[in-house]
Amino acid sequence: MASERVTLTIPGPDGDREVSLSSPGRVVWPEAGVTKRNLAEYLIAVSGPFLAHSGHRPVSLERFPGSVDGESFFSKNPPKGAPAYVESVPVTYNSGRRHPQLVLTEPASAVWAAQMNTVVFHPWASLASDADHPIELRIDLDPQPGTDFADVAFAAHAMREVLDEAGLTSWIKTSGSRGIHLFCPIEPRWEFLEVRHAVIAAGRELERRHPSRVTMSWWKEERGERVFIDFNQANRDRTMAGAYSPRALPQATVSTPLSWDELDDVDPLALTVRTVPRRLEEVGDPWAAFGDAPARIDTLLEWWERDLTDGLGELPFPPDFPKMPGEPPRVQPSKKVAEHWDAQGNRVDD
Repeated sequence: MASERVTLTIPGPDGDREVSLSSPGRVVWPEAGVTKRNLAEYLIAVSGPFLAHSGHRPVSLERFPGSVDGESFFSKNPPKGAPAYVESVPVTYNSGRRHPQLVLTEPASAVWAAQMNTVVFHPWASLASDADHPIELRIDLDPQPGTDFADVAFAAHAMREVLDEAGLTSWIKTSGSRGIHLFCPIEPRWEFLEVRHAVIAAGRELERRHPSRVTMSWWKEERGERVFIDFNQANRDRTMAGAYSPRALPQATVSTPLSWDELDDVDPLALTVRTVPRRLEEVGDPWAAFGDAPARIDTLLEWWERDLTDGLGELPFPPDFPKMPGEPPRVQPSKKVAEHWDAQGNRVDD
């Protein structure tokens, strides 16, 4: 019934909290038969590693008023009436606007997000205590049509070698779909733009080594049947599903941390809201030591400068970003009129 409501008792830092959950029997994932209450219980079960890797950061909540088959919207700012244990922090967006953004710091706040119909959690790469300086270098390996999970796994292993040469330790997780995310803990010394440049440098190096397998091409028409290294996920206020976040996919999959030994044999569709809690009980959190030894990105930034010297400059930003220094035109190649562009890709007057 729509009016049904249950109260969940959840341990907090200063004693138990009671969180009211409306419509607990509402089916959020119709194909998997996973309800709103199942989601809340999942978040309680995984709250330790979930908060370790996706909490204490500015976070965007992807909310589904109905099921994952329906419409969704994003929430960044704390809504009116949010309980006191749901925190926020002022952050600066790419437009220059500054506004408070949600921060989840305890299990009750994650369950409150479920009560607000959140399915996917998108944390920033920085902590709330210093939102301008990422603590993670993130690389999103995105399969394109004609590629599969094995192709992405190949790219992940190869990217691990590149990052290892640059002095960074890579940790991996499934995207919850067919992709793979590599995260490297870094010292919070660099702004988002510098970390973006480090990601581009690593991506270009991987593309040089395996040009038939991976691509840095922003325009889909140029990617072909290759794995795309989505460098724009490194930008400020650009996020991917956090570790242990559910995904809005039919199987109720979860973006799940893995050990490198698991990568070649894992079935990402088998890692779900129903199965991941037991996995944690049996094998633990493969990212338990994440962040123990944050690295520096100096070598990657040296590669960026080397590539600049060799004529490789900035790459396109997302369309909603302001025009950035040194950025090439945001026009897909097939739509360019040749006589309107110079050899460097800059538009010239008619």
